[in-house]
Amino acid sequence: MRPTAPAADSVSRTRPAGCRSRLPLTLAAALAAGALTGCGGGSGSDANTVQIAYNRSTDNKIRFKDAFLEDVKKQFEREHPGKKVKLVPIQAADNDYAAKVQQMMRSPKTAPDLVYEDTFRINSDIGAGYLRPLDDHLAKWDMWGQFVDTAKAAARAEDGKTYGVPDGTDTRGLWFNKEIFAKAGLPANWQPKNWAELLDAARTVKRKVPGVIPLNVYTGKAAGEAAAMQGFEMLLYGTGENPLYDPGSKKWVSGSQGFKDALDFVRTVYAEKLGPDPSDALDPNVGTHLATDWMPNGKLAIALDGSWLGQNWINKGPKEWPAWSTALGQAPMPTQHGQAPGKVSMSGGWTWAIPAKAGSPDLAFDFVKTMQTKENAVKWDVADAQIAVRRDVAADPTYLNSMPGITFFTGLVPYTHYRPALPVYPQVSTAIGEAMESVTTGGSAASAAKAYDDQLKSMAR
Repeated sequence: MRPTAPAADSVSRTRPAGCRSRLPLTLAAALAAGALTGCGGGSGSDANTVQIAYNRSTDNKIRFKDAFLEDVKKQFEREHPGKKVKLVPIQAADNDYAAKVQQMMRSPKTAPDLVYEDTFRINSDIGAGYLRPLDDHLAKWDMWGQFVDTAKAAARAEDGKTYGVPDGTDTRGLWFNKEIFAKAGLPANWQPKNWAELLDAARTVKRKVPGVIPLNVYTGKAAGEAAAMQGFEMLLYGTGENPLYDPGSKKWVSGSQGFKDALDFVRTVYAEKLGPDPSDALDPNVGTHLATDWMPNGKLAIALDGSWLGQNWINKGPKEWPAWSTALGQAPMPTQHGQAPGKVSMSGGWTWAIPAKAGSPDLAFDFVKTMQTKENAVKWDVADAQIAVRRDVAADPTYLNSMPGITFFTGLVPYTHYRPALPVYPQVSTAIGEAMESVTTGGSAASAAKAYDDQLKSMAR
């Protein structure tokens, strides 16, 4: 997602980080001891209660998800007399949330009935036997036809079955500060046609507006998916080469010139000091700094970032910034040489999934149907700054007028790509982060790409 994300996903919501099927002993012990906020405990034999596990932001200022689910809970209980909803918020960084939910789903005693699941983790959790297919429910649900095919595919597993109901997606592009651009003599309607024009704009800012960070591209291991997906893959998928995975040969791609070119772009940003200082760029909290300091305080000219970024500055978000909608512009991320289709984006997203060991799976899907009435779907996409995955929501005036830039980012959907939804992807993502970190700290693109290729050999192909 959605991105993502550094451990500080709490504020900037730079979207999801990777997960691992095996937990470090220290984390496993902490989970067993209930160290993370949110307790386990499945519905067990209580067929009248549905338990909903979801990730609560670690920033206590962000509570829109809690408010939304509390409202849906009241609706559901009114519509289903005698039935109860127990919300199980898990307040933790993204990786720890995934680990906690996986632990809960292992036993019928602790499995929730419904869980919020990142699409890029869905196949690994299916492979572990944690989730159940929803096809029988979906076939009888009249709203399923409103969902666009790309969103349905994101929740579909290798076995052809669907294991989650998506509630939105996101896209990515370039945010730029018009005030900084004016000082640098750059146009307010800036729309770079290729990577060279993007780098030239960053160099112009560096030369004419000293003290400002020209360009941020998330990088390194600590940023997780914010670096791998939001930084690197936004570049890689714009090279025109086979990106990460070849579905024809069913192999992860190695030796790609596009991979080296994407790494070389990152190397250029940091070697020419066009980006943040490497110590800041490799800080797990870089997304927080960007959203609450660099952008609103005029310290950053260009950010390669997501559609949701404005959520930080409105509706009593972490950093109120009333002027953001006029101070900032948006531009599509261009392809490497401006080759067709000229623009590139990456999309993520989350789904609502039912664990294989849920005690009340039918009741859980009834809750999904209440949560996904058109009215509620619009309300959620507006509150969470999501890009709509339903045709009826995408055409709704409330959605279309919800935030400056929403039309722009919705317009990137035809140019977007999704990560390979395969169980080994989290390992690939980590390897990408390591390659990015290498070039950020001075290593060559060729050596970083070779190290990545070597790691692929040890992964399931």
